[in-house]
Amino acid sequence: MAPSAGAEWWRPAAAPGVGTAGAPAKDSVVPFAALLVFTGLLFLAPQTFVPGFGRLRMALPVGAFAILAHCWTRFAGGRPIMRNSREMWLVGALLAWSVVTLPVSSLPEFSEKVLLDEYLKVVGVFWLFGNIVTTLGRLRMVAWAFTLTAVPLAATGVWDFFSHRVVQTGLGLDRIVGYDSPLTADPNDLAMVLNLILPLTVGLFLISRRRAARLLLAGLVALEAGAVVFTFSRGGFLTLAALFVIYLRTLNKTGEWKWAVAALLLAVAAVPLLPRTYVDRLSTIANINADTTGSAQERLDNNRIALAFVLSHPLAAAGLGMNGLVIYQLHQAEGKPARLLWVHNTFLEYAVDLGWLGLGLFLLLLVSCYGCAVRVRGRCAGAPAQRDLAVLAEAIRISIVGGVVSAFFLPAAYQPYLYYITALGAATAAVYEAEARPAAGTAAGARSAALAPVG
Repeated sequence: MAPSAGAEWWRPAAAPGVGTAGAPAKDSVVPFAALLVFTGLLFLAPQTFVPGFGRLRMALPVGAFAILAHCWTRFAGGRPIMRNSREMWLVGALLAWSVVTLPVSSLPEFSEKVLLDEYLKVVGVFWLFGNIVTTLGRLRMVAWAFTLTAVPLAATGVWDFFSHRVVQTGLGLDRIVGYDSPLTADPNDLAMVLNLILPLTVGLFLISRRRAARLLLAGLVALEAGAVVFTFSRGGFLTLAALFVIYLRTLNKTGEWKWAVAALLLAVAAVPLLPRTYVDRLSTIANINADTTGSAQERLDNNRIALAFVLSHPLAAAGLGMNGLVIYQLHQAEGKPARLLWVHNTFLEYAVDLGWLGLGLFLLLLVSCYGCAVRVRGRCAGAPAQRDLAVLAEAIRISIVGGVVSAFFLPAAYQPYLYYITALGAATAAVYEAEARPAAGTAAGARSAALAPVG
């Protein structure tokens, strides 16, 4: 039969009902590659050890390039630049409310600086990850990128401990210096970053089929967990313990009980190896007054003041980054000596800075992203072809839980930690759609072929 007029002679005609109309257009790899480079620059901060690199300020242009490249490739392909999802609208509403509260800020100039220097970067990270990570291959690559990024961070923490490279606090507790980066220089921040990456490393271990890869990932899990311990972070320990318990339950529930038993035995064997000073520090979790450094008492008092302010000012919004100043002023009003220190609780930070509405939007964002990971895990459960996606979605779910636990002990409202992992939670929905679409197309094609007339 001759080809119809206007049809290209070199392109075979598709069978009725079997075509590529439902296939998604392939995204350019350029924005994704730029996003990974930006993430590496943000966490590893090469400007701290490469002479002259800091003057280039590479993270900013690379991040801007990633956004522009994504917008251009989507526009050129006639596709929307943003996924129409609840998570994208929530983060947009949170950003809009942050801008609306600028005029009523205690120090509008400072809040504007926090917005431009920190919060816009955080929202940009969420927006990019939520729109660019749309395939299982990319999700797997992001997990590897974070895992490999954690290697120098964790190795530095372990090296600091064994080489006694510590900060002399003069308060009875000397802690490791940490990785020289704006995001991980503080041991508490280092512990949080490693705890958020740890479930992704475990997820890669569970989906890896090569023995060499599994051995490598098992070693990295031990390295990351060990580095968290050596930070002497109490919040880091509680988060690590929560991750451990949740993963034990998950592994047992999914039939991977042998890994749960192995992890439990290793954890029990490691207890006698813990430094005595570490055990003493953990004891202050239950007995705050036993903390000789005074940090636990100070943070608890600041949280108390912040909570009282939030409960008595439900409609007030102090402005981005203003919680430290508010607490300082309230301490002065009580006649107490105080330092200008941010509240060590992310939820109270949002409540003081952006009011109940800002806190509500942030909580809705967390719940929505968590729900994405849970739904994807549930839909992929029992489907061998989608096992990898189910395991990674579960890893992201557990990481979000770890982020929530950490948020109770750290001022991370305008840091990228939580936004990275929640963005991955939102991205699991797009990945599932991309993975389910070919399967649906194959099924539809099979039905069409079965119904097509013979001859």
